[in-house]
Amino acid sequence: MGATIITTEDLMEFKMELLEDIKELLENQNGQLNKRWMKSNEVRELLGISPGTLQNLRVNGTLPFTRIGGVLYYDHGEIMEILERNKVHNHL
Repeated sequence: MGATIITTEDLMEFKMELLEDIKELLENQNGQLNKRWMKSNEVRELLGISPGTLQNLRVNGTLPFTRIGGVLYYDHGEIMEILERNKVHNHL
């Protein structure tokens, strides 16, 4: 096996390719990174809940929403705040 010389230029090229790959992965990660408004199916997937559970969260006022036409939208930031507020810390 022969020795391979890696130049600074090679490392910079590798770095740029790696950063592009990471950026692409982050952008494709469920499309939710920079998305403020989510539809019901996205919220159900995010929280791992059924349509009935999501409806109960709306009806009892736990999860605020906006209705435009027949489509319901949920604010991603509000969902994260609700999760943080309801975090349970077990102190045994």
